[in-house]
Amino acid sequence: MSAQTDTSASVTTVYQVTGMSCGHCEGSVSAEISQLPGVTSVKAVASSGEVTVVSAAPLDDEAVRAAVDEAGFELAGKA
Repeated sequence: MSAQTDTSASVTTVYQVTGMSCGHCEGSVSAEISQLPGVTSVKAVASSGEVTVVSAAPLDDEAVRAAVDEAGFELAGKA
């Protein structure tokens, strides 16, 4: 089950991240994922664990996993 949407200019993917509990957590995850090449927007929501990423092209799941790990959280998969 993939929550990936292609538009003419971008790809939106929703990931499920475990362990986020506050705004600081959201910021940490957003900052790490934002550094990935092609990422144009990141919105993390601690209450749902969802992280919505807009990028120029589909992202490598392992790169996203590494970014989330670097922030101190765990990528559970795509929402």
